[in-house]
Amino acid sequence: MNKHAQRVVRHKRVRIKIFGTDKKPRLNVFRSNQHIYAQLIDDNSAKTLVSASSKDIKSSAKDEKSKKINASYLVGLELAKKAMSLKMKNIIFDRGGYKFHGRVKALAQGAKEGGLIF
Repeated sequence: MNKHAQRVVRHKRVRIKIFGTDKKPRLNVFRSNQHIYAQLIDDNSAKTLVSASSKDIKSSAKDEKSKKINASYLVGLELAKKAMSLKMKNIIFDRGGYKFHGRVKALAQGAKEGGLIF
């Protein structure tokens, strides 16, 4: 299997156990080559409550790797700010089958520092 197929298998295995509600939504992460996207999802009603992406964030880092990591951190902060305005504090983190390092970890740190608890 290629890397994408392995990630999908990991994500399906994790999604069996993780379920978001309106009181405790699921923070879903999607990572493309250039951008990172995050959403708070209520799985009961199948609705996205809050979303943020690196397309909306401007980062001023010089090299490409740290630029992506800084953008991911800022996406986490932005998502936390939007969630706090809707009075959502507790969430469930769904890393989407990605390893918890690099950009995914930076997004999680930004969300935690923004006030989200998971």
